[in-house]
Amino acid sequence: MNYGDIVLQVGVLLFALSFHEMAHAWAAYRLGDTTAKDEGRLTMNPIVHVDPIMTVLFPAILIVLQSSVIFGAAKPVPVNTRNLRNPKRDHMWIAAAGPASNVILATAAIIVVNLVWSPQPDSALENVLGDWVYINLVLATFNMIPLHPLDGSWILSRFLSGNAATAYASLRPYGFLILIFLMYTGVLWQVINPVMRFASMFLP
Repeated sequence: MNYGDIVLQVGVLLFALSFHEMAHAWAAYRLGDTTAKDEGRLTMNPIVHVDPIMTVLFPAILIVLQSSVIFGAAKPVPVNTRNLRNPKRDHMWIAAAGPASNVILATAAIIVVNLVWSPQPDSALENVLGDWVYINLVLATFNMIPLHPLDGSWILSRFLSGNAATAYASLRPYGFLILIFLMYTGVLWQVINPVMRFASMFLP
């Protein structure tokens, strides 16, 4: 992979992350919480969504160390559940808005690539759209994993109560470590790869 491809993929990733975080902020605003909007997160500007550690430093260290797994994250969108009409339900919808936004972007790219597809292989536009589909679906699937701090954890929490909710909440401090373990053991890709194979059925 040349530097041009890397720059292109980073650009697609930043757009996808920004759209993802803006979707969280938009959903929170629509459900009554203006915290993210007041902090300037209801925007596509990637600068406001960048976390110096998780978006820049941590992935850079993994790249320098030639890690087989590259992991990073944007700055979480703040949500004040006291402003929500139905905190548990609405927080679920706010969490779901992020992955849903990436599915929308991936679906749009699949439609476009089918409209503009030509028999000439490796055209620049098709490569960009292919990266667009791949990156957005990886983000959507990854974030739906029900482990803190991912969006899937808030979605699952909506349906838990009593002892199950308490036991699940006790895992919250270890969520990041569990994710790293799942990535390095390859379990994570056993979840993501079926989604990618399904999406490839709709690509020329």
